[in-house]
Amino acid sequence: MRPSPRRYLLWGLGLGLSLSLAVAGGLYLAGYRVMRHALPSPAQQPLETQKGRKIKYWVAPMDPTYISDKPGKSPMGMDLIPVYEDEGAGKGVGTIAVDPNILQSMGVRTARAEIRPLTRIIRAVGKVEYDERRLSQVNTKVDGWVERLYINATGEPVRKGQTLLAIYSPELVSAQQEYLLALNNLKTIGASPVPEVAAGARRLADASRRRLQYWDIPPAQIMALEETGRVNKQLTLTSPVQGIVTRRMVTAGQFVRAGMPLLEVADLSTVWVEADVYEYELPWVEVGQKAHMILEEILGKTYQGRVDYLYPYLQGSTRTAKVRLAFSNPKLQLKPEMFAQVQLESTLHCPVVAVPTEAIMDTGEKQHVFLALGQGRFEPREVKVGLEGSDGWRQILSGLQGGEVVVTSAQFLLDSESRFREAVAKQLAAPTPEKQGAPPPARPPHHHH
Repeated sequence: MRPSPRRYLLWGLGLGLSLSLAVAGGLYLAGYRVMRHALPSPAQQPLETQKGRKIKYWVAPMDPTYISDKPGKSPMGMDLIPVYEDEGAGKGVGTIAVDPNILQSMGVRTARAEIRPLTRIIRAVGKVEYDERRLSQVNTKVDGWVERLYINATGEPVRKGQTLLAIYSPELVSAQQEYLLALNNLKTIGASPVPEVAAGARRLADASRRRLQYWDIPPAQIMALEETGRVNKQLTLTSPVQGIVTRRMVTAGQFVRAGMPLLEVADLSTVWVEADVYEYELPWVEVGQKAHMILEEILGKTYQGRVDYLYPYLQGSTRTAKVRLAFSNPKLQLKPEMFAQVQLESTLHCPVVAVPTEAIMDTGEKQHVFLALGQGRFEPREVKVGLEGSDGWRQILSGLQGGEVVVTSAQFLLDSESRFREAVAKQLAAPTPEKQGAPPPARPPHHHH
């Protein structure tokens, strides 16, 4: 008789259930063996290692959260494993001990806290700008007409004191004539026996001369007026600095008024470079420190400069601050609006206690490291961190001393075990009905999925 499809379905379900139970049983036995190896039972330990050791509590092999103050069976029917007081013995709460074989498989690495100088290299993009303290503007203090321009194009180099333009001004002509009259008057009555008359003549001559000086007439031109007695029709304006004409705002024959800007001259022997530095890098930047700059247009050359000013505000969109650098530019290779790669190197003034950055565990509120105490023992230690260098080391302000050994890898595994030990210690230290003489409550069933 041919089996029905219903019977085939029941056979399949039975076979699948059997295979599932076999796999689960295999995993259970494998996990049991691993846990028994990690936490050996008293029967597996040599008797001499158990003598004189005090048991703190008992724990289930397959469920470390199941804790008992006396031996017995776990909810899964396995013998509870004792945890001794000397396991993870240390001075701090949460100290743990790990078998050396397990440490090797975990890949735990350590490093020694060092007292060392901390260095930070900051790289940023900068732009060459004019040195604003070396910008000058040429203007006139009298109304008049520009009769001649000696500088006809923007970009021309000029020397300090070089003549830039000549202006005819009726006011200037009248002022020269008044000065000549005052000089003639001084010659006539300067030797008067009446002191008041002679003093008045000298004051008038001095006032007329000072008026010409206030209008920026060159001293040589005033001296020539005194010697020749001839009025000069033009006033010449000279460059106040040596540099480059960056703007020309006047042409020959143009009428100009007093105070009107005519020419702008920039001294490019020194230029500024403004770079953006991120907010977290600002503690490493200070006025006067050295700076290096490389230009893509000029390969193979590094320019040496210094930090001239740190602007006291941030750019809201980028969270960066402007840093102004000053560079010498004797050959005028550095031109405004050029882009450059800037590098600042800063070193703390004195050596500090530092550890590798990967040794620090940051929870957002606190930072801590794990001390390697030797013989597989580890202790968590809260620390206060400072600046971070570019070489992978970070400053420790408090909590560590030079020479102490810290863990630099697999800290998260140690941290989870340490937190478990700390929680157990708090649980055992809390008052229970058994300690107060009351009958212990029934233990709730421990479910496992």
